[in-house]
Amino acid sequence: MVNSSRILLIGSNGQVGWELARTLMPLGPVLIPERDQCDLARPDTLTALVNSLRPDVIVNAAAYTAVDKAEDETDLAMTVNARAPGALAAAAHRHSALLVHYSTDYVFDGTKVGAYSETDMPNPRSAYGRSKLAGEEAIRAAGADHLIFRTSWVFAARGKNFLRTILRLAGEREELRIVADQFGAPTWARLIAEVTALALGQELARKKNGGLESATFNLTAAGETSWHGFASAIIAAARARGAKLSCRTVVPITTAEYPLPAARPANSRLAGARLTERYALALPKWEDCMQLCLAELFPT
Repeated sequence: MVNSSRILLIGSNGQVGWELARTLMPLGPVLIPERDQCDLARPDTLTALVNSLRPDVIVNAAAYTAVDKAEDETDLAMTVNARAPGALAAAAHRHSALLVHYSTDYVFDGTKVGAYSETDMPNPRSAYGRSKLAGEEAIRAAGADHLIFRTSWVFAARGKNFLRTILRLAGEREELRIVADQFGAPTWARLIAEVTALALGQELARKKNGGLESATFNLTAAGETSWHGFASAIIAAARARGAKLSCRTVVPITTAEYPLPAARPANSRLAGARLTERYALALPKWEDCMQLCLAELFPT
């Protein structure tokens, strides 16, 4: 039966992983290993883990996400984001398990006019983006049944993310200067987890009947904005919920005015038609997700 699947969840302490620990439960027992059992910086530990637990599904929500630091720690980023997923995919293939993995808009260079589709040619501009693309390629090369979800601009009520950073800074400063020439769709970690669970339920039924087709999907909320637009919306919505914030002005700046070690895509828009068609889903707007997330932080 579909609901008897054993699910190995890796990265349960992260933003998406924390949400997955709840949303995956209706599909079957969720197995969460201890850190010493599962270290993505040591891919050799992963084979033994999968061999011992023999899961039906492996959901990898762990990654090296320090985008700027990756420019100096390229080997570590490649190990965690590419070699480890490759090892998981090889183990999944041996046990006929389905692997779910998350990737990023950083696999693209951001120069396209309009939203990127899953079939557009990747061209990462950063060490982080190259490591995530290598992870995708390693999974496909391993021959395992897999679902890869590319997402962007992930935020949540917990963890380290743009929404929480803006709330902290807005409480400390009267003026914020935020990049206004990069565009994408802020995506709630809970939305990613809920879509994963819905997709996984359908795919496990297909797998049972021999009809599963491995694929890569874009998974982002509907709509788009800039980082400046997102920051402005966060502050306005939080203040409307009673948050005491010092910030009075959010100044738009260019990427060139805020240089960072790693290049960011100017265009992070990801087209979601393939996901919508495959799973008959209508994804909510990023603004609605943001309001739900803020309701957790500022309950009324």
